[in-house]
Amino acid sequence: MMQVGIFNGYFPYTLKEQAQKIKAIGFNTVQLDLAFKDIDFSTPESITPQKAKTVRETFRDHDLPVCTVSAYTNIVHPDPGERKKRLDHLKAIIRNARHFGSRYVISETGTFNTESDWVSHPKNKTEEGFEECRKVIRELVQVAYDHGAVFLLETYVNNVVGSVEETVRMFAEVDHPALGLLMDPTNYFEAHNIGQMDKVLKQIFDTLADKVRIAHAKDVKSSSDATEKHADIDASEAHSFRGVGSIELPAPGLGVLNYDYYLKRLSEKHPNIPIIIEHLDETDVPRAKKFLDGKLRANGV
Repeated sequence: MMQVGIFNGYFPYTLKEQAQKIKAIGFNTVQLDLAFKDIDFSTPESITPQKAKTVRETFRDHDLPVCTVSAYTNIVHPDPGERKKRLDHLKAIIRNARHFGSRYVISETGTFNTESDWVSHPKNKTEEGFEECRKVIRELVQVAYDHGAVFLLETYVNNVVGSVEETVRMFAEVDHPALGLLMDPTNYFEAHNIGQMDKVLKQIFDTLADKVRIAHAKDVKSSSDATEKHADIDASEAHSFRGVGSIELPAPGLGVLNYDYYLKRLSEKHPNIPIIIEHLDETDVPRAKKFLDGKLRANGV
């Protein structure tokens, strides 16, 4: 059976309050956001083994094992100083991942756009851009390997690694045991392929299933709003983000993702994988969990 989890970052409270509220809804795992009202993890220096262990043990006390740690940032930010600042923070999270309770640390691959971490840039789809990104990922993977961790790449269409083909290529060129994949099929859809839902899902799983370590549950649909979309919630931009241009990324059950096919293919190689609900606000969490639980039951996974 798959384990249903949630990002703690959708609950804007203290550490203990987060754990209590998440457990009360019935979850059995969390993707750990370093976002608490009572503990600061905003700089590399603030991320210490002791503070990490405090977080880990609080979730353990509530029977909520940490399955992975969020470290979302723009790893190819074009400003050298800003890129270094972001990578230093990410590396500090990786070095302490095991203290937080999981060997897995996740980030998307970023964009050369300076205005938004989710808007594309012409350099993203060049050999130069791919090579820069590959060098950064190799560096992150080595840090992970040296500290008993695994860096998980999350594909997103507007980032440097944004398609199935680009994802396959990155794994071929950074062939390392400390590199894995966060599976979120909604991140591969654009206006040109959202009408080919099952074909795209089949391609994703036919080529990448063995790289997957953790899965996400949100949704995807077409949008007439061409702007960058964010929800008005007390959370990071990574959690308020809801899509760019002709694609919207709402909570699970509010779009057109073929969840039956997604869960069936995911379960074939990963029958006990944690699947983490996202792109919602706190009030919608019970509905989203009920939807996902229903789909898991209906498909026997």
